[in-house]
Amino acid sequence: MFFTRHRPAASSWTRWMPFELLVALRFLREGRMQSVLILAGVTGGVAVIIFLTQLINQLQSTIIDRVLGSQAHVVVRPLEEVTQRVLTPSADRSVAAVVQPREQRLRSVDQWERIAALAAATPGVLAVSPVVSGPAFASRGNSNKSVALLGVQPDAYRRVVRMDDYMTRGRFDVTGTGALIGTDLAQDLGVSVGDKLRVTSAGGRSETLDITGLFDMGNRDLNRRWVFVTLKLAQTLLDLPGGVSNIDLTVKDLFGANQVADALRAQTGLTVDSWMQTNAGLLNALSNQTVSNNLIRSFVIIIVALGISSVLVVSVVQKRREIGILRAMGAGRRRIMTVFLLQGGLVGLAGSLFGSALAFGLLVVFSHIFKSPDGNPLFAAQLDPMLVVLASVVACGVGLAAAAIPARSAARMDPVQAIRS
Repeated sequence: MFFTRHRPAASSWTRWMPFELLVALRFLREGRMQSVLILAGVTGGVAVIIFLTQLINQLQSTIIDRVLGSQAHVVVRPLEEVTQRVLTPSADRSVAAVVQPREQRLRSVDQWERIAALAAATPGVLAVSPVVSGPAFASRGNSNKSVALLGVQPDAYRRVVRMDDYMTRGRFDVTGTGALIGTDLAQDLGVSVGDKLRVTSAGGRSETLDITGLFDMGNRDLNRRWVFVTLKLAQTLLDLPGGVSNIDLTVKDLFGANQVADALRAQTGLTVDSWMQTNAGLLNALSNQTVSNNLIRSFVIIIVALGISSVLVVSVVQKRREIGILRAMGAGRRRIMTVFLLQGGLVGLAGSLFGSALAFGLLVVFSHIFKSPDGNPLFAAQLDPMLVVLASVVACGVGLAAAAIPARSAARMDPVQAIRS
């Protein structure tokens, strides 16, 4: 009577369910506490993996964006002038001489138009901008500051450095005697948009500039030093007619900047530096973060796998009689093994879904708690779909791998001994 009453309700949703899946779900349902505990472990493991990976990736992207937001990915400069020895020491002749390094002077990149065209045609290069930069003094009344004069072509330079994002007043465009200065320099000199500024180069050339815009690079030193003018005006003030002091490039792949720099260095023989060389300390810190994240993920995966395996081993011991009955009724070893493999896979799949939701919740909470000094969030509360898919695949794979040993143990069980135990 009891059996006939429940059979229609059960068959309504189990009629088309495979035998192995039906048994696996029943085993998981009967051991509710064990299933809940191991599901909680898998959920926590997946959440930790997704949360840490997404957090570190976003923080690294933010750091790189802020560092590279004010500089080119690759910079081409003239070779430094080096003092050569007239007499060189040998085994039978010693030379008593002190060779002092030569004083470096502002020089132009030789045939810079050809170098710029060559750089633009180099695979991986997105934009090229010629720049004239050199030291100068900015003065207004009795106040004067040491600045770096930068002569640029605005349309070309904004493709290398996103200056439009840093403008607080005006737009990134200079013509004639117009100039763009940083907010800190404007505060130090007591000037604003529409005021005039006197700039004098190290060579004694001077010009009165009209301030047409203010920028904030997020770096106080740059805000106090950079003064943007037209390329021709900088060439005149810095006594570099028709020349440029460096050529700035931006590349498609940030971490492929070294390859681009090496290719241009071999082709031109000039000094070519990438951001990875000038920011070696930052790159080392990012690499250490990645290594730490990989180690944490590896340990979490191992712990989750051991947890799943240990619970299923206990389940095999507890279900010896049921396994023996199933074997006696004709269930083969492969079917019994499939039952426990499905348990591991189902736990991994459910844990990956709950873990993804928990990771997103953690990102939302932490994005509201941790702020940058300017009040903006350090990272955005968003999940990378590929990261979620990858974590789900890893969780299911770990569940299947962890269930392999218990599954083989259950499949090898003798049905007679299992029923008698």
